[in-house]
Amino acid sequence: MATLTETQANLANDPLSADIADKAKKHLVQPWPAAGSVGEDLRTILRASDGILVYDEHGNPLIDGPAGMWCVNIGHRRKDMVEAISSQLMDMTYSSPWYTTAGATAELAARIAGHAPGDLEHVFFTTGGSTAVETALRFAQFFNNALGRPEKKLIVSRGDAYHGSTYLSGSVSGKARDKNWMDQAGDKAVFLSSPNTYRRPDGQTEDQFCDHLIAEFEAKIAEIGADKIAAYIAEPVLASGGVIMPPKGYVQAMHAVCQAHDILYISDEVVTAFGRLGHVFASRDEFGIEPDMITFAKGVTSGYFPLGGVVISKALFERIREAGNGDALFAHGYTYSSHPAGCAAGMKNLDILEDEHILETVRDETGPYFQQQLKTLEDLPLVGEVRGVGLMACVECVADRENRSALEVDYAIGTRIDVHCQALGLLVRPIINMCVMSPPLTITKSEIDQMVSILREGISRTMDDLRKEGVWNG
Repeated sequence: MATLTETQANLANDPLSADIADKAKKHLVQPWPAAGSVGEDLRTILRASDGILVYDEHGNPLIDGPAGMWCVNIGHRRKDMVEAISSQLMDMTYSSPWYTTAGATAELAARIAGHAPGDLEHVFFTTGGSTAVETALRFAQFFNNALGRPEKKLIVSRGDAYHGSTYLSGSVSGKARDKNWMDQAGDKAVFLSSPNTYRRPDGQTEDQFCDHLIAEFEAKIAEIGADKIAAYIAEPVLASGGVIMPPKGYVQAMHAVCQAHDILYISDEVVTAFGRLGHVFASRDEFGIEPDMITFAKGVTSGYFPLGGVVISKALFERIREAGNGDALFAHGYTYSSHPAGCAAGMKNLDILEDEHILETVRDETGPYFQQQLKTLEDLPLVGEVRGVGLMACVECVADRENRSALEVDYAIGTRIDVHCQALGLLVRPIINMCVMSPPLTITKSEIDQMVSILREGISRTMDDLRKEGVWNG
């Protein structure tokens, strides 16, 4: 295997990059494309990676600020992870989960169940986060059918939530921009307000905001009827919505409302699980609840192989059996459910997280330091708020800090900052006026300092651009 130094040198003059760009423009449709610019919106070409770094087509190193997409938790180019996947593939390439069971699948299911809170001990594997959420939602429907409650089917979600790109998971996502041109299962979803503490009404305390949100949920149940609501789905932290941190006590209070009305609580931990907040699962250890189901993906294999899943409470299956429907068939699955290579990757990923004490380091050292250092960016006049927990954070920029306004100029700020940061050696995930950061969990304090320094310079250069263009005078 070539060293990264050799790879970097080779990339500097590699004609293959031009070929990749040409083929991407002609043939590749990537996620979230604008129809009128397909073939024109070429994205940064990456050709190599190592540790917390990725390398562009010219061999330039970039800190992987988003860790791929919240997922490369153990870092890039881990030989031990590649060997674990390769070894499994050499032993057995694939097994159908409809009529066979692979050893790695059963081992990983047991291990995940051991980390899950309460009686969540049954694991259904999927291919990623969207299919994990789809599975949880379909199980909620199946559960109520099996209990003889065919009308109890509505799913409650929230504004700013993101739960996936399948039909049902997309339908319960609450980000307006993602839904404008897409059909939805509108008869299945009910939406509550976003729990965005930064955007709460002027003069309202955080406690008052929390009380308002809980009252809104209770009023919605009274309006619709608990006999019509199957489940409430919630990310503990609204990740793609901009790392939105709900008010203190909110998660526990919403869980209590669900319990009081026999509404299933689905904790969507596709982002927050497997170390992002310093725990394998954050629902109990960080937010103090034991939900009925937890969805996971991304960090379960650190992005080395597509895998996701749902951990389901033992009590749900017991209730189905007690209702006299022990033979009820959950007719759901995927060709690549429980893929043995993915499960082998999941096993090795847990080994690395545990053996190298990565969870403790994130929880006690790098996570708090990451939040502390990013918070210093609030002295920049373009930065409205820095928020986050563990190794996930958002820098929200606003042209008018006093009014937290979303002016026209705000909508391109994230992309402008990302362009400057890439030139300086950092990948940022831009979301409209926000910069989302979620680096590999292996990042060190000195690397955090470097990342924050680049981000500060990228924001400063963006402020200079806006001033020169006469669109902002902050």
